[in-house]
Amino acid sequence: MLTSFVDGIFCCFTGKSTNVVVPIESSEPTDGFEFVEVKPGRVLRVRHIIPDRPVVEEPGTGEGGSVSCKRKISVYRNGQLLIENVNEATHPELVRYQNGDSTVDMEVSNCEAPAAGQATEPTPGSAAGQATDTKPVPQQEQQQVQRRRRKPKRSIVIDCERKIACCKGTHPDVALFFIHGVGGSLDIWGSQLDYFSQLGYEVIAPDLVGHGASSAPQIPAAYTFYALAEDVRIIFKRYAKRRNILVGHSYGVSFCTFLAHEYPEQVHKVVMINGGGPTALEPSLCSVFNLPTCVLNFLSPCLTWSFLMAGFAHQGTREKKLLKENNAFNVSSFVLRSMMNGQYWPEGDEVYHAEITVPVLLVHGMYDKFVPVQEDQRMAEILLLGFLKVIDDGSHMVMMECPDVVNTLLHEFFLWQPATASKPKQEAAPTKTTTKSPEDTTRPKTAPKSPSKSQQDLIRPTTAPKTINTGTEASVDIRSKGKK
Repeated sequence: MLTSFVDGIFCCFTGKSTNVVVPIESSEPTDGFEFVEVKPGRVLRVRHIIPDRPVVEEPGTGEGGSVSCKRKISVYRNGQLLIENVNEATHPELVRYQNGDSTVDMEVSNCEAPAAGQATEPTPGSAAGQATDTKPVPQQEQQQVQRRRRKPKRSIVIDCERKIACCKGTHPDVALFFIHGVGGSLDIWGSQLDYFSQLGYEVIAPDLVGHGASSAPQIPAAYTFYALAEDVRIIFKRYAKRRNILVGHSYGVSFCTFLAHEYPEQVHKVVMINGGGPTALEPSLCSVFNLPTCVLNFLSPCLTWSFLMAGFAHQGTREKKLLKENNAFNVSSFVLRSMMNGQYWPEGDEVYHAEITVPVLLVHGMYDKFVPVQEDQRMAEILLLGFLKVIDDGSHMVMMECPDVVNTLLHEFFLWQPATASKPKQEAAPTKTTTKSPEDTTRPKTAPKSPSKSQQDLIRPTTAPKTINTGTEASVDIRSKGKK
């Protein structure tokens, strides 16, 4: 730490960063690692493991169950978002939703309430000329009934049938992609890569530019969201199979979302680990990462200590060892500053996430201080097929703290498929989900249920007001986008 402070003081006097922006020396053997040049001079290290597995052609492989993805997304001029999940059994209900001082008025019942003091027409059973008693209607309720429907600014209709199948390690058409966040490297996925490769899965994990052993350009424009998303797209297109599962952590969740939205036919399932809420990315104007690079280098010991305190549930010898050996927060001050200031993605708002029809498992560490649990709950509400699981003993780096729990949970999700049903249950009532502002309290939602008993123990049903037309009720319990 003393050396870092001395280097920082030297940096402030000379105006140059002591952190040389070059790839770090990898201590890993070259076996299983590839270096992919996504652009001239822009090289990413990729760990690609192809297990030596027998090709098993199982009957019905890739068929799975069918899920009806029908919803209408309405965006109003006051910024409100209204989501209708439509059930084929009956017509959708039309509801009125109020958020704070603004309201969205939808169609009401055909029955018109009489004005205050106005007599109604006599009923067939009443005597001729005899007026029926009428209770005066409050003026506020009368205005609500008479208020006309407000036209949305934009409407999006999703109507498709999605097949979700069990993805086993013995299936040759399945590939797993692991994408890390800011300051990390592919080494944070060490437990997951070893576990799933031993089960027969083909796994792919890249180092983002400036991280791990990838090249690190010395221009801030190389670290914008769009530049990084293009890198991830190239890696995805290079290694993608017919059914691909994306696993992202923190900022890496945004790239998984981007791929799931752009390639819904190729992305079969998505796992979001401590990714945060469905909000558009925008760098903060008042942030420590706006300080000059030399100052950040001077503060690097404090930043590392802060990451240890906020990113891990415990701060013992084991956690310090994980932080150091797995390169969980090992990046130059220049790259860190450029990454944080390059998180600009206005398209990635709630509507963008609501359009995703891919099944998504959200994993949240209870003690995460970077991402509040309410943000992941909000994400679970917005997503059409969203599941949320809270791990009690984990924090932001939950896949390193609780690798066995995370590996088991992910494997159960990979094997999950909805029960096959020809038609939805007639008794399933259609609902319309109305979203609230981020400061409002959100509620979890229901999702399709796995037939396996082990998954029922890991994933319990949620309670958000949303129905999914799968023929069976869903089940995945829920509690946790700061993008660290």
